[in-house]
Amino acid sequence: MSDPADGPENAEPEASPETEAALSKPKRVRKPRPKTAAAPEPKPSDLADGDAGLEAPSPEPSAEAEIEAVEAEVVADATPPAPPGVPFWKQKLWKQRPWQIGAAAVVLAIVAVIGWLLWSLPLGRALEPVANPALVLVATDGSPIARRGSYKEAPIEVAKLPAYVPGAFISIEDRRFYTHWGVDPKAIARAMNANRKAGGVSEGGSTITQQLAKNAFLNSDRNLRRKAQEALIALYLEARLSKDEILSRYLSSVYFGEGAFGLRAAARHYFDKTPETLSIGEAAMLAGMVKAPSRLAPTENFEGARERMLTVLDTMVETGVITQAQARQAARDMHPQPAREKLPTGSYFADWVFPQARAALERGFGETIVKTTLDTRLQAQAEKILSRALERDGQALHATQGAIVAMRTDGRVVAMVGGRDYKTSQFNRADGERQPGSAFKLFVYLAAMRQGMTPTTPILDAPIDISGYSPKNHEGKYAGREVPLITAFAASSNVAAVRLAKQVGRDAIVKTARDLGVTEPIPQDLTLALGTGPMSLVQLTAAYAAIAAGEAPVVPHGLADWRKPARVHKLSKAELASMRDLLRSAVHRGTGLEAAIPGAFGKTGTTQGYRDALFVGYVGDLVIGVWVGNDDNSAMNGVVGGGLPAKIWKAFATYATIGDRPAAPEDDATTAAEDPFLGDDLLGPAEVPVEPVPAPEGEPVDPAAPVPPAAPVVAAPAAEAPRAPGQ
Repeated sequence: MSDPADGPENAEPEASPETEAALSKPKRVRKPRPKTAAAPEPKPSDLADGDAGLEAPSPEPSAEAEIEAVEAEVVADATPPAPPGVPFWKQKLWKQRPWQIGAAAVVLAIVAVIGWLLWSLPLGRALEPVANPALVLVATDGSPIARRGSYKEAPIEVAKLPAYVPGAFISIEDRRFYTHWGVDPKAIARAMNANRKAGGVSEGGSTITQQLAKNAFLNSDRNLRRKAQEALIALYLEARLSKDEILSRYLSSVYFGEGAFGLRAAARHYFDKTPETLSIGEAAMLAGMVKAPSRLAPTENFEGARERMLTVLDTMVETGVITQAQARQAARDMHPQPAREKLPTGSYFADWVFPQARAALERGFGETIVKTTLDTRLQAQAEKILSRALERDGQALHATQGAIVAMRTDGRVVAMVGGRDYKTSQFNRADGERQPGSAFKLFVYLAAMRQGMTPTTPILDAPIDISGYSPKNHEGKYAGREVPLITAFAASSNVAAVRLAKQVGRDAIVKTARDLGVTEPIPQDLTLALGTGPMSLVQLTAAYAAIAAGEAPVVPHGLADWRKPARVHKLSKAELASMRDLLRSAVHRGTGLEAAIPGAFGKTGTTQGYRDALFVGYVGDLVIGVWVGNDDNSAMNGVVGGGLPAKIWKAFATYATIGDRPAAPEDDATTAAEDPFLGDDLLGPAEVPVEPVPAPEGEPVDPAAPVPPAAPVVAAPAAEAPRAPGQ
C-alpha cells in the first residue's frame, strides 16, 4: 500500500523565481532538514487511564511553511555585511539611535569639563593660610621705619574657643554649615533672588567651605571657571576634613582688614586679645567684618562696624547661639577703639632694602623684624635739607627733583632720599639711572694712575678733534697749553679728559670701573670719558667709597646683618695717594668750592644741556652723593654740579660731621630760619639762574662750575704726602 504523502495532492509546491535566484547565489545556504518518519498515532487502548486528559502532539509543520522559513534565512544570510575597516561613525548608526548617541555626547562633554577643572585645580597647595608674614624694618636704634606683609598668628582650634565665637561666624556666613556637603543650593538660590531684586551683587551664596577653598587655593577672579573650581574644591575639602577642621582653617585664614589674616591676628590687632578671651560683642564685630574688612574696620569706621555687629547679634539670637538679653548687653559693652599707630608701608630706603630682606623671611607666624643700616637722625636731616633747597631755589633754577645717598666706607647706607616727596612720587631717583657727567672722570684718571701717571703728568688743554668728535670745555675756555693732570681734574676739563681716555684706552677705563663695582653698560666710544653712560647715584657713590676705603668693590647694602664679599682687592698706596690729591684739589681749588669743608674730597658732574647736576664726595668715613634735575629730563637754568648739588652736599656733610646736637624741647617747633641746618646759613646764598651755554646738538658737553676769576686755570700744586681719609 502506497504512502499518502506521495500522492500528487501532497507534492511540494515549486519555488518562486526570487527564491531560486537567492538559492543560486554562492552564499551559505542551509539545506532543508530531512523529513523524519511520523510517529504512529497511538491507539486508544494504549492510553492509560491517567493519560486520558493529555493533548495529542502538535502536527508537524507543513512543507510550505518550512520552505518559507528557509527562504527567510537565506535572504538574511545573503545580506552583505559592512565592509571591513569602516569606522563605526561612518556606518550611520546615529540615524538609527540619535537619542542614545546624543545623551552619550552630553555625558562625555560633562566628564571632559569636570576632568579639565580637576586637572587645573591647585590641590597640591598646602591647606595653610595664604598670607605673607609681616616684615618690619627697624633702624640702627631699633625704631621701626616701615612694615610690609600681613599679621599672621598661629592657627585657630575651634574646640578651644567659646561657643559664641565660631557661632558668630556660622550665624552670619553659613547657617547650614554643619548640614550641607560643601555647597548650599538653598543659599545659592537665596543669593540669586536677592541679587535679582537688588539689580546687582548684594549677597553671596558661598559657604564657609567655599570661602576656605577660595582663600587657600584660588584667586579673587569672578568667573564661571573659578566658581566651578571653588565648588569642586569645597567637595574635596568636605571629603577630606571634618567640619571642625574646615572651620578652624577658615578662621585661621580669613582676612580682617589692615593686613590681619586669621582670627588670632585680628583679635590681637583690633582688641589686643586672644580669640579665647573675646567677648560676645567683639566676636560679633569681627564676624561682621568678613563681608567688607577694609570698610568695616572698627579703628577706621566704628559706627559702620557697630551697625554690622548688631546685625550679627540678631542672627546669633535667631540661630540660638545667644539669648536676646546677651545680645543687648553685648551691644552696650562695645565702645570705640583707639586708632593704632600705623607704620608706613614704604619709603625710598625701605623700597630699596625690602628685596634684600626677603631672604630673612620665614614662612611662619608672627612678624619678622629686620634691622637695617638706616640712621634716623641723618635720614631726617637729609630729607629736610633737600626739601629746603628745592623749595628755596628750585623754581628759579627749574630744578624740581633731587636725591641724596649717604653711606659708610664699607657700603652701609645710612640715609637715602629718592625724591622730593615719597607720597607724591615713589620713584627712587637715588636708584634710578642718569648720566653722571664729569663725576665719571674718576675712573678715567684712576686708570691713568694705574698705568704709572701721576697728578703732575702733563696733558694738553686745547681744542681737539678725533675723527669728527670735538668735545668742548665749559664756556669754551681752554688753557691752550699743557697742564698737570691735577689741574685738568680740578677744572673739570673735558678736552683733557677725552685726550687722557684716548691715551689710556677704553678697555683700561672699563676695567677700572668694573673693579670699583660699576655694572651698568659703558659707551663704546670716547664719550665715556664725559659720563654719557647712565648709572645710578647709589652705584656711583659706592665707587667713590672705594677710594675712601682703599679697597674695592664697596657693595652698598641696607641690612645690618650683612657679610662682606670675599673678592675684595686693595688699591695700591700710590693710586690712593694720587686720587685723593685729585679729589681734594677739585673741592678746595676747583669746581667744587661750594662743597669745601675741612677733610672733604669729591668731584662735580654736569651733563649736556644742564639736565643733570651732581656732586659726589666723602669726608671721614661718610660718602655722600647728591643729584639734582627733572623727571622729564628737561634742562635746568644753568645748574651745575658745583652749584646747588655742592651746597646740599656741604650742608648735609657739615651736619653729619658735627655729631649729635642737644635736642630741642618737643613743644618748641624749630623753623628753617632758626635752624642753620635748614636755613640759608649752611646752604649759602640763593642760587642765581645762569643762562645755559648752547652746545652743538648731540655732543656730550659737560659744563663744569667756573674756576674762580683770579685763577681760571689752577696751577699744579706741589706734590703732597698721602693723607688718610678725613684728614
